[in-house]
Amino acid sequence: MDKLIITAAICGAEVLKEHNPAIPYTVEECVREARSAYDAGASIIHLHVRYNDGTPTQDKERFRVIMEAIAQACPGVIIQPSTGGAVGMTNDERLQPTELNPEMATLDCGTLNFGGDEIFENTENTIKYFGNRMIERGIKPELEVFDKSMIEMALRLEKKGYIQKPMHFDFVMGVNGGIGGSLRDFVFLRGSIPSDATYTVAGLGRFEMPLAAAAIIDGGHVRVGFEDNVYISKGVLAKSNGELVEKVVRLARELGREIATPAETREILSLPVKQ
Repeated sequence: MDKLIITAAICGAEVLKEHNPAIPYTVEECVREARSAYDAGASIIHLHVRYNDGTPTQDKERFRVIMEAIAQACPGVIIQPSTGGAVGMTNDERLQPTELNPEMATLDCGTLNFGGDEIFENTENTIKYFGNRMIERGIKPELEVFDKSMIEMALRLEKKGYIQKPMHFDFVMGVNGGIGGSLRDFVFLRGSIPSDATYTVAGLGRFEMPLAAAAIIDGGHVRVGFEDNVYISKGVLAKSNGELVEKVVRLARELGREIATPAETREILSLPVKQ
């Protein structure tokens, strides 16, 4: 069984300081939260960026500044920018951080009803466009799937050459409009990916730690962080992303999984070598 890869989703595009005062907006705050997660055992920082007032942005220069600052504070860490952006952004706007040639980036594999009138749109042509961009730039896509149908889309597009093997999935579970966060749902998704694929589980809110435990036992990998959950326990706000990572590390140790370093993570995920 591979060592456990821990991803920290340090801020997201929607969660606010009103939800937890420790949510990072500024460059300095993002570095603080990334360093807390890295020191606790995270080898991947999943990154959205904000302006200082909390407004989400996909601006390439904002990503550049924050990514460079995190890389300096967290030697060797893998920075995984989001191409999801926020509802309403154009494809090219969302793809801006790929121009920085990161090792990894997310690739959302379907459209989702986020609630009310908000639709997170990812048409088949959008997914192809994003897939081609990542192949051209040598970026490993983390295939974000919110439901079983999105796995089917990814598998179909891999056969057509828009996604390359070995595939790495992120099961985002418990989101409004997507699959639930039960163990049954996890087993359903887990059994739907190829045998040579890897996966990470990101459970929202109260689903975060139970799904983390399931992934640890199964040999998968785990994402935690303020994007998905702002609480360390019921009703108690987490003080940092690092506190959430520490909880996963304790759980992994109890269950007999060692934690992967960034170098080991690169090997497990077959990340492309960047010059």
